[in-house]
Amino acid sequence: MTMKNIELIGNNLRILRENAGFNQQSIATFLGVDQSFISKIEKGERAVSAEMLEKLATLFGVNASSLLQKETVNKTLSCAFRGSELGQVEMEAICSVNRIALNSEFMHGLLEENER
Repeated sequence: MTMKNIELIGNNLRILRENAGFNQQSIATFLGVDQSFISKIEKGERAVSAEMLEKLATLFGVNASSLLQKETVNKTLSCAFRGSELGQVEMEAICSVNRIALNSEFMHGLLEENER
């Protein structure tokens, strides 16, 4: 992965995280890493593994490849949870709901292509 890609992913993740209302600590807990690791990713100082990138993309309701786009991802999935804090269980639930929605979008796209 090039340094430019690492910086691009970090910037996109920071924007997505802030737009979703998550803090670095909640993302770190979700991934099972230290908060400083998330900070370094967002600053473009650390690369992210493919597995971690996929998990983050699903959490934010985007395709992993879109995190490599120069323009920040504008079309994301969203869901609402009530509560004062989002813990590991809630973050996993968001990830699961988004995975279903992303798969549904993918299947819909395939059906549209098939109809042409």
